[in-house]
Amino acid sequence: MNEPTKTEADAQAELGFDLLAAGDAGGAVRAFRAAIAADDSHLEAHHGLVRALRDAGRLEQAIGVALTLTVLTPHDPVAHTALSICLQQAGHIPEAEAAAARARVLEWKAELTRTPEEPEERSL
Repeated sequence: MNEPTKTEADAQAELGFDLLAAGDAGGAVRAFRAAIAADDSHLEAHHGLVRALRDAGRLEQAIGVALTLTVLTPHDPVAHTALSICLQQAGHIPEAEAAAARARVLEWKAELTRTPEEPEERSL
């Protein structure tokens, strides 16, 4: 069986995660932005960019990317949790609480729609 071909976006996102793990938030930001430039629907790159911007202390930019992620994946509780964390770290507490509540509601709705034998699906 052939391995799936890695796209430029996949390669840049992988580099971004490697740089993030190595503590190079600035390098990770550049790699994730390159991944998104290659494929603006690359969700892992968007998630990675949010984390890299947070780690770099660029909280307002992280909020902007997290908001974009919630637009791309409006039913993903992980995207809303990422937004909540960014907002909380930036001191926007009421907005952070609202995003966290949205994430909880989305998770509850997902639980209610799963059948008992269906495994739990997790986003990033």
